[in-house]
Amino acid sequence: MTTGHGDHDERTELSETQLRVRALETILTEKGYVDPAALDLLIETYEKRIGPRNGARVVARAWTDPEYRAWLLRDANAAIAAVGYAGRQGEHIVVIENTPRRHNMVVCTLCSCYPWPVLGLPPVWYKSAPYRSRAVSDPRGVLRDFGVELPAATEIRVWDSTSEVRYLVLPMRPEGTGGWSEEQLAALVTRDSMIGTGLAVRPGEVP
Repeated sequence: MTTGHGDHDERTELSETQLRVRALETILTEKGYVDPAALDLLIETYEKRIGPRNGARVVARAWTDPEYRAWLLRDANAAIAAVGYAGRQGEHIVVIENTPRRHNMVVCTLCSCYPWPVLGLPPVWYKSAPYRSRAVSDPRGVLRDFGVELPAATEIRVWDSTSEVRYLVLPMRPEGTGGWSEEQLAALVTRDSMIGTGLAVRPGEVP
């Protein structure tokens, strides 16, 4: 299990800019300029759909293009930037590949470092203290909570994201998808499968 933290900035969870944004949001809401429900929907859309869709396309390309897969594992930042997904909170991304023998899971034990360009906004549970502590002490139990039961022989490796390095899991390609297009494959890739708390969707299942 990898536990190196690097130099976390405790303020990254709620920076000065984020505090200002929240204050502005409160003022605009109180004056009736912003609908909180609409804002929540926008955030949810970016968290669950728009952001993770970028990562899903990266994964799907890696599944279909061996050269791109090798590049992604060797130099993720360059490979991800080449398909148009780069930006703030996406510096120094490392891609780790799941195999039948090893399952990788990502956590940020000190704050909530997360690869925004490919996964969007971090989910609430990712930032929660219970996940951040249990992912390290009981990763198999956490996976079970997410509905993932792995064979006892499968090693589970936990990677601790930092302000310097953010991790993205390359999930295993589901069986029965030979000949599928990148677009079809991308639909099987979930946000949780790229964090390691889930698996890619199998053909016939509902994402």
